[in-house]
Amino acid sequence: MVTLTHDTQVAGRLRGGLGFAVLSASSFGLSGPLGRGLMDAGWSSAAAVAVRVLLAAAVLAPVAVVQLRGRWGLLRRTAPLVLAYGLVAVAGCQLAYFNAVAHMEVGVALLVEYTAPVAVVGWLWLRQGQRPTRLTVLGGALGVVGLLLVLDVVSGARVSAVGVLWALGAMVGAAAYFVLNAREADGLPGTVLAAGGLLVGGVVLLLAGAVGLVPFAVSTAPVPFDGFHVPWWPPVLALGVVTAALAYVAGIAATRRLGSRLASFVALTEVVMALVFAWLLLGEAPGPVQLAGGAFILVGVVAVKLGEPR
Repeated sequence: MVTLTHDTQVAGRLRGGLGFAVLSASSFGLSGPLGRGLMDAGWSSAAAVAVRVLLAAAVLAPVAVVQLRGRWGLLRRTAPLVLAYGLVAVAGCQLAYFNAVAHMEVGVALLVEYTAPVAVVGWLWLRQGQRPTRLTVLGGALGVVGLLLVLDVVSGARVSAVGVLWALGAMVGAAAYFVLNAREADGLPGTVLAAGGLLVGGVVLLLAGAVGLVPFAVSTAPVPFDGFHVPWWPPVLALGVVTAALAYVAGIAATRRLGSRLASFVALTEVVMALVFAWLLLGEAPGPVQLAGGAFILVGVVAVKLGEPR
């Protein structure tokens, strides 16, 4: 009976983790097309990211205060974690990604960024001695093949050296995002980590713009998408609430249930969702090869799960 109860709890945790991971990936996948629209309307990448994360921090702050329930000492003890999360996983990762999108297609930027699961596997092996199993390696290889097919980079997609460098910076930030999300032992609630990290990241970007380290420009011009325009505020609101507040909280919940390795591979579904949103908003329609690539990604995720240590 005890074993059955434990197995039920493990299965429930897995289902919940996968649900949160897909929700997070879908929410994050919307950010690139929305960000491209804002930048085409005159926004700089730094301004788009800063407004996005600060709005998300404002949305999450009341929930974070309730979760802390006066335990401000916990926040002080985990301040280095929150700062690292804000500087690397939020500000660094998102600014690098939006700059990459400004120089290349959304899909190609995501291909480079989402080599992050490989970096996570390497980190866990070197730092914690978690040697990847053969199934994990196979799943990683299938995921890479799926990415290549989904993004169809061999068909003449525009690749920029500057964009690739920015995308590599986003990859480092994404790997840090998964590793830091998994630190449940610190006792810091996920919403508090997300709210604090988003606030730190937003403030850093505002300061960088104020001193001229990065271009910082906003615009109230209509935002162009494929065949239509919308006022500036709906994309900004969606960036903050959906692609940041919801995405980060769901991502932390997923990683704490699945672990950083499996969560990072499930997050590859963001690439598929980004292409769907890019099709709807930017007119970049996926083809049969890309759909086949999505199937490879899903099979790769299953292989990684089966290869997880017992």
